Amino acid sequence: MEPIATADNESSVAPLPDVSELLDGMPRQRGGASIAQPMPVQPTVAETTVEVLAPAARTLRPWRLLPTPTGTPFTFAYAAVLAFTTLITTYAAPSLVETLLQGSSTDVAHLVQTPVLVLLASALWIAGGIASPYVVCFLLVLTALERRIGGARTAVVFLLGHVLATLATEVPVGLAVLVGHLPDSSLHRLDYGISFGVAASVGALAGLLAPWLRWPVLVLFGSMLVEDLIEFTDPLSNWGHLISLAIGIATWPMIRRWYRTATA
Repeated sequence: MEPIATADNESSVAPLPDVSELLDGMPRQRGGASIAQPMPVQPTVAETTVEVLAPAARTLRPWRLLPTPTGTPFTFAYAAVLAFTTLITTYAAPSLVETLLQGSSTDVAHLVQTPVLVLLASALWIAGGIASPYVVCFLLVLTALERRIGGARTAVVFLLGHVLATLATEVPVGLAVLVGHLPDSSLHRLDYGISFGVAASVGALAGLLAPWLRWPVLVLFGSMLVEDLIEFTDPLSNWGHLISLAIGIATWPMIRRWYRTATA
């Protein structure tokens, strides 16, 4: 006699296993057991906000615009030297200052006698003093350039513009005196300062900037130099500034190669 199924004994009978995945003729062979994967943890709103703001926080650091002894040692040390020489020109006796500046001048007479000495010494003084706009450009531009390519290479760019632009403006003066187009007093024209090196550094740094910033910087700085040239107050120096800017632009292939090497 068959047992009568009731609600009580139906609930006590275990359900049969699903055999839909069993292989024919191969008992107890099931497909690979599925392993439960952990559900990805969704970041909270606060964590997402921190992740988004972190890159911006790394880039928005205004103090990196100025030189530091560890981050930009060349620019920092050079700025300290310029600050010291500016104190001398401000507070020393006028006769001493005149002697120092005349001895550091890269005029034709000094370039013939002691070229290396005056080319280096002339870059230790700021023409126009601390109020010169080239002081601000020096701090911002050389700091930015050194952070990208290093101190030694920044010094090379600065000296390249300083030396080549000086020679490009003083050699024609010597030739003009030689053929009689200028008086002999032009051989002792007072010439010193950091502006040639700064202009070359501006041109070089522009090659490492994004296009939206590169061209406004070049247009703004270049227009300032052209305006000075049009005023014709110091044509030799004004031409030297444009020449040194062009020298900086001409270094773009070298500067970009150095930058890739420094960031590799």
